[in-house]
Amino acid sequence: MQQQPKMNISLEKTTPFVCEQCENQVFIEGALLRKASKFLTGTSQDAIIPIPVFTCSKCGHVNEEFMPEQLRKLGEKSWN
Repeated sequence: MQQQPKMNISLEKTTPFVCEQCENQVFIEGALLRKASKFLTGTSQDAIIPIPVFTCSKCGHVNEEFMPEQLRKLGEKSWN
């Protein structure tokens, strides 16, 4: 895991992330899995691509803002 750069920002000047479904403020790391055809990857087997996301620790929802832009553009809602 990459270490975040040190910033001198007061927490009072920040805003919390809130779950779009249940308004919880605690999130855990998860992963969406995508499959890429062996014909696209040029390998002998299909590839599994993990995409890191944050999920609500209470209800499991993934806020749209946490989704990669490419998946948001596809309009997929399978992360709800």
